[in-house]
Amino acid sequence: MHILILSLLLAVELVFCILTARRGADSREASRGRLIADAAELLIFLVFLITPSVSLDMRFGALFFLLLLRVAVRGILMLAGRNREPKAVGTGSAVRRCVVQIVLLAFAALPAFLFTDYEGLPTTGGYGVLRAETILTDGSRAEEHESDGSSREVPAYFFYPDAAAGEHFPLVVFSHGAFGYYQSNMSTYMELASNGYVVVSLEHPYHSLFTHDTNGKLIIADPGFLREVMLVQDSTDVPEEDIAKLSGKWLKLRADDMNFAVDTILAAAEDGGAASGLTDGGSEVLGRALSMIDPSRIGLMGHSLGGAASVSLGRTRSDVGAVIDIDGTMLGEIEGVENGQDILNEEPYGVPLLTFDNERHHEDRMTCLAEHIPYANNEVLSHAVHGYETCIRNTGHMNYTDLPLFSPFLAKRLGTGSVDPEACVRKMNEITLSFFNAWLKGEGEFSVEEYYELP
Repeated sequence: MHILILSLLLAVELVFCILTARRGADSREASRGRLIADAAELLIFLVFLITPSVSLDMRFGALFFLLLLRVAVRGILMLAGRNREPKAVGTGSAVRRCVVQIVLLAFAALPAFLFTDYEGLPTTGGYGVLRAETILTDGSRAEEHESDGSSREVPAYFFYPDAAAGEHFPLVVFSHGAFGYYQSNMSTYMELASNGYVVVSLEHPYHSLFTHDTNGKLIIADPGFLREVMLVQDSTDVPEEDIAKLSGKWLKLRADDMNFAVDTILAAAEDGGAASGLTDGGSEVLGRALSMIDPSRIGLMGHSLGGAASVSLGRTRSDVGAVIDIDGTMLGEIEGVENGQDILNEEPYGVPLLTFDNERHHEDRMTCLAEHIPYANNEVLSHAVHGYETCIRNTGHMNYTDLPLFSPFLAKRLGTGSVDPEACVRKMNEITLSFFNAWLKGEGEFSVEEYYELP
């Protein structure tokens, strides 16, 4: 639909340009023709707007605003210049103006090409899902990415069951990947919440693609962090010692954020939402979410770097009952480097642990195992009291997020496989729910296959 809309708009622009250039219209005639062309394009869009495929959302909002603005501005300019002497409009000028309008239309229509009309997957649980949000402020830590002495802030987004007062549910805390954001696995949060979990998705400022602080300031990913991640991912010349140092720095920030968030959320739940550190601690919506948390049942999960941070925190917190690492290398298990080889933590991992691997990750891990190459994930799973691993065939790294569902274009460039994106996310959510049900609710015995081949 978006291709058809843009094609029609561009066709109107080209017809207007050709007619203006051929007729040698003066400025008054050109302005009148421009207004007619703008109005025609707006009318075309409004016709499509009455169809179910087009709405004034993120995909088409900018295009509608541009079309509406052009009609309004052109009308005002015509009224303001109606008494002025008309001037000749040359062919070159007409073509240049046409090119400018085409570029503006293409830019405004870009979100429709980058994103789909994805609105989430249907949930399987018996509860409706409610939401709340707050920003947690850690007065004990200075924000290392700022120089004004401000405290570290951690935005937290709650997804919880629409349940009766007095019901209590396990708490699951999620950490996104590098340059991710809190909505990266929205379908997973919704599925868990509909089945009786309070899910809190955290954002890690300067590690997330974008977020906001308590003053409403937009915070984007730190360029230094971006360079470091790209350096580690794209270069084979980086010494293992440097990789361990960088990853240790990233994980400390993440684990500290998660640890502080869990402590603050539990304290606020116990105090009825009045604990310090919550900017919106007194709101009724947030208070309802906090009142549902069962502090004796806590799960951690995350994607990529967030999964690694979850594994690290699961080793240190005695109140964590289950951990899921979604396609992340467990960098926190690297204790040092000797002769270019990682020195790995061999202490038993006492918390039930589930790992998802994309297909290439799984194959690389199996190669390391067969060739006796030290690899953190293999070491942890071999020493886990309850360790589970699985791989969905034909997956890439981003298939374990919702990104392929709402932006296939971006997801493909960041790494996806040929698996059906929706089927993959559904299977991941099904396994995730089964795992947490078994280890946080005591419902059934959990088992998982090494591979899943989806239709």
